[in-house]
Amino acid sequence: MVHYTCDMCGKPLLAGEDIRYVVKIEVYSTCDTIDTDDDLDEELWEMEDDDEENDRSEGEDAEEDKDDEEYKTFRFDLCHKCHKKYLQDPLFLKSWNRTRFSEN
Repeated sequence: MVHYTCDMCGKPLLAGEDIRYVVKIEVYSTCDTIDTDDDLDEELWEMEDDDEENDRSEGEDAEEDKDDEEYKTFRFDLCHKCHKKYLQDPLFLKSWNRTRFSEN
């Protein structure tokens, strides 16, 4: 049997009794610029130079790290109470503003 817990508060979510909400987040880079022919030619030269350098070094590790930074997905299970909190402030911006540190 599969057991779920709320990823925000840790409350166990019972399969037939509790409503469970799923939050899926995708993080990826975008390319908003339009490339001209000159830009494409320049990029091809840079790619060829990069390929030569990667062949000399540990190229596979560097490319894998780059791919990890460009696309990432997250999935969270939330209870009803945390779901309401999340919808009110999805990026927790209001929570960050409330954090106060003492002047020690």
